[in-house]
Amino acid sequence: MNTWIARPETTDDVPAVRDILLAAFPTAAEAAIVDALRADPQAWIDGLSMVAAAPDGTPAGYALLTRCHVDGEPALALAPCAVLPSFQRTGAGSAAIRAALAAAARTVEENLVLVLGHADYYPRFGFTPASGFGIRAPFDVPDEAMMAMALDDTRPVPAGTIQYPAAFGV
Repeated sequence: MNTWIARPETTDDVPAVRDILLAAFPTAAEAAIVDALRADPQAWIDGLSMVAAAPDGTPAGYALLTRCHVDGEPALALAPCAVLPSFQRTGAGSAAIRAALAAAARTVEENLVLVLGHADYYPRFGFTPASGFGIRAPFDVPDEAMMAMALDDTRPVPAGTIQYPAAFGV
């Protein structure tokens, strides 16, 4: 069990983040998406790109929240999340995700976070099927894989169809 230090990405972390994405996914698509999101001032939110580093400072996990919209109302998309293969199942990904969600709850107006992912992984962070919020993806996806959560249950969240930033290509 490692003790992860989750923190916002710095400029110096950009190559390590790219390495994490290239190692964790079968193609360079996710790394290209992150590069494009960094260049999109409508999508990128400083402080919501999180790195989980080992005690020696080695970045091993990554989670990114960027601005998307639901029927024109701002929301957040959690994607991509990645961990170096040698550190998978050690808590690095969870640490990065929890840090990103905590930072968003403290710093942004958006109250809704969306994720398309494994239905057996993301509920541990509070995600439930987006359909329960009246939210749907702009493409066909299994109901249990498109998930949403409110950062503050006392505040409303928008309903409707998700509009992702252009970098996602959907």
